[in-house]
Amino acid sequence: MIVPDFWAEARRQHRDKGKQVTVRRYGWSEVSEEEARAMAEARADQALKQILAGENLNRREARVAYNGADGLPIREEVLERHPFGVVTRNVYGAWCLNTEKALFADIDFDHVRSSGKAWTFRLALLGLAVLTGILTGQWALALGLAVGAWFMAGPLTRWFFPEAVRAKGGPDTIARQKLDAFLSRNPAWNVRLYRTPAGFRVLATHRPFEPGDPEVPEFFNAVSTDPLYVRMCANQKCFRARLTGKPWRMGITEPMKPRPGVWPVAPEHLERRNAWVQAYEARFSEYAACHFLDSLGSGEVHESIRPVIELHDRLCRAMDTSRVLA
Repeated sequence: MIVPDFWAEARRQHRDKGKQVTVRRYGWSEVSEEEARAMAEARADQALKQILAGENLNRREARVAYNGADGLPIREEVLERHPFGVVTRNVYGAWCLNTEKALFADIDFDHVRSSGKAWTFRLALLGLAVLTGILTGQWALALGLAVGAWFMAGPLTRWFFPEAVRAKGGPDTIARQKLDAFLSRNPAWNVRLYRTPAGFRVLATHRPFEPGDPEVPEFFNAVSTDPLYVRMCANQKCFRARLTGKPWRMGITEPMKPRPGVWPVAPEHLERRNAWVQAYEARFSEYAACHFLDSLGSGEVHESIRPVIELHDRLCRAMDTSRVLA
């Protein structure tokens, strides 16, 4: 896990026979701006050399806060450093805990958000239409069924899958059954279960984990963890949990400025950003990011995980179930 305090960008240019190549690369450091600058210059030199040698590389890196796609370090304002992790401010202003050893997983109850379900249903209906044509020889009928399948798969999916979820007891029951099934297969495990605005949060307490451990993807898959979060954990080599509420759930309609809220911010924008931050932090203590529900499994709590639990539960206001979830 790399969460730098300092960032820099270097640019290199090469012109030959009227053709110009410009390359920009970032550098970062937890020590100083000078070290970040030296890294940026070295990376820019190397990238230019590779491009001139014929490699197909991006000329410029995206300036993103927390990118699960390319695995760049977490580009967020560092608020607190602890032996077990780093608290940062994310792109929309909330506090987040980034930790290398404490296994967090968020389980989203929105079971029909993926367009993949609609496409699966659409392909199944198209297959039935083709089969009808083969068995009956009525290809006009098969074509009509295929056209109908193409246009009706989306509406049918939006109706069918929520109904199927409700028939099985609702999304919370399904998610809890998946978690209970995993724990029954792994009796050494112990987890703390929390309610979030969108579903459940799970924190494994029986031992520390690393994102590369083979048990981690097995656990993520068993409890249906969000795929983007899974990819971020692998690329950033850490786990992550939001500690404070999302602004729009707290009645804050104006987003943090400047947008996007990628760190660092130019000096001329700091006053405006800091004003927004002060308003946000004056309000977030009135809300909870999650509510503690139960401890499940073996009952084991590893000593290295105890300070994570303390910080997480305190900043999330997890034990105060009277607070509104945000």
